[in-house]
Amino acid sequence: ELPQLWSILKGDMSFVGPRPALFNQHDLIELRTQQGVHTLVPGLTGWAQVNGRDELPIPDKVKLDVAYLRRQSLWFDIRILWLTFVKVLRRDGVSH
Repeated sequence: ELPQLWSILKGDMSFVGPRPALFNQHDLIELRTQQGVHTLVPGLTGWAQVNGRDELPIPDKVKLDVAYLRRQSLWFDIRILWLTFVKVLRRDGVSH
């Protein structure tokens, strides 16, 4: 995650926001664009990550990204960071 921390320092990413889409995730990019999520700065962690990560179907992931877009605040970001910390400690969602 060091390159992502560098991107945060440069201002290309934030700590909290929708995770960047891969170049080949055209369906995710299209749905995010339709819902206005593309206007958010990508994040190291996000609402979708603490609610299922890669186990989520793309439409559900986009719904969570939209929920973050609508609820975005300092306190919501702090909550997401805390939940991320807890999930990392518990190794939730780690399959390898």
